[in-house]
Amino acid sequence: MPTPTPAGTPGTPAGPAAVPELFRHGLRLLLDKDIDAWVGLWADDGVMEFPFAPEGRPRRLAGREAVAAYMRSYPDHIDLHDFPEVRIHETTDARTVVVEMRGVGRLVRTGAPFDMTYIAVVTAENGRFTSYRDYWNPLVLLEPGAEFAGSTR
Repeated sequence: MPTPTPAGTPGTPAGPAAVPELFRHGLRLLLDKDIDAWVGLWADDGVMEFPFAPEGRPRRLAGREAVAAYMRSYPDHIDLHDFPEVRIHETTDARTVVVEMRGVGRLVRTGAPFDMTYIAVVTAENGRFTSYRDYWNPLVLLEPGAEFAGSTR
């Protein structure tokens, strides 16, 4: 049996720890505001879903290009500073993890604090995200400056 390639290396075989490490790598890229590199972690046909998105907001993004278009302006609206709480739970499917996390920062337009708790169900194959279901609190959208075009946050 071949030795698994280190996690977080897109396009390579994934070992048992690969999905948690890929996810952590993605968080570092978001904190660095390197959206292009974060999008590069996605499979061409990857799907991002927002089951709690309110009416009028995207609930499903199909394909890497749709994810890229959605995330492109994220740093212009939300300045992430840290993910102080991240708990990654492995599942019986080595390709899938459930993540409990909290992201903090500030809203760029108003300077107001940003503090969001998430639960995500993430699947990756061959070192790339194939599915990402993001469960977050849509009431945060009511805060001035929290919204941006195409976003659910």
